Amino acid sequence: MFSGSIPALVTPFRDGKVDDAAFKAFVEWQIAEGSTALVPCGTTGESATLSHDEHHHVIAMTIEVAAGRVPVMAGCGSNDTATALAHLARAEKAGADAALIVCPYYNKPSQAGLYAHFKALTEATRLPIIIYNIPGRSIVDMSVETTARLAELPGIIGIKDATGNLGRVSALRAACGEGFIQLCGNDDMALGYNAMGGHGCISVAANVAPRLCADLQAASLAGDYRAALALNDRLYPLQDALFSDASPGPTKYALAKAGRMTGDLRLPMTAASEASRVLVDAALAHAGLD
Repeated sequence: MFSGSIPALVTPFRDGKVDDAAFKAFVEWQIAEGSTALVPCGTTGESATLSHDEHHHVIAMTIEVAAGRVPVMAGCGSNDTATALAHLARAEKAGADAALIVCPYYNKPSQAGLYAHFKALTEATRLPIIIYNIPGRSIVDMSVETTARLAELPGIIGIKDATGNLGRVSALRAACGEGFIQLCGNDDMALGYNAMGGHGCISVAANVAPRLCADLQAASLAGDYRAALALNDRLYPLQDALFSDASPGPTKYALAKAGRMTGDLRLPMTAASEASRVLVDAALAHAGLD
């Protein structure tokens, strides 16, 4: 169901509110440019600053605009299992195709707690679940062993891996089988991740360069690594520049520069610094996107 270039969608704001018109146009553009699926309300979508009503509204808009043309993987995670269950129920009712569930952050649950959290979620929804393992933000790292136990449950279909450890791809292939979907969570590692057996990338850079990211993913998954490497060389400065300041500040700067939305963010996120903007400008020029 999920492979290729999957943007972790930003959420446009205007005058302090979600900019529905800009978001709908942005989703339409993403589909036209070859994105193979969409993830609303992830970290890049500033989900931590959205009210629950806004969270559910953004997911519903994504499903409405996508209209079945590409699958929608709704961000439904929380460090509170009850809240994650509520998000799942709303996403399922809205017609999402799957849910992205981050490992509970801040609480620092044990491996037993991680397993119990995800097991409870699978028992309460018909939506397939993609685990989101990002220890740099959540502080907890779901082990290969815990992932393998969860993969035995019918509702757990894959993982977004943002550990930065390429060896995990091979370890998870051995533990969970080739059918377990493995999606990279780091743009700058996406090419190597696919070479190790991954299936695609949930991407920040695809917000800004959806066609290039889609072409890179298509080439690498087809085994055309010469073409994929050439595309990656064009994209690498952008992959780096979009994290030269707190994300999604640099990404929203690039999209505002392209006229796709305002650059507005919600506190505690702030606009990209001048130094970051200089890097983004240079990266856009390098990729031929200026």
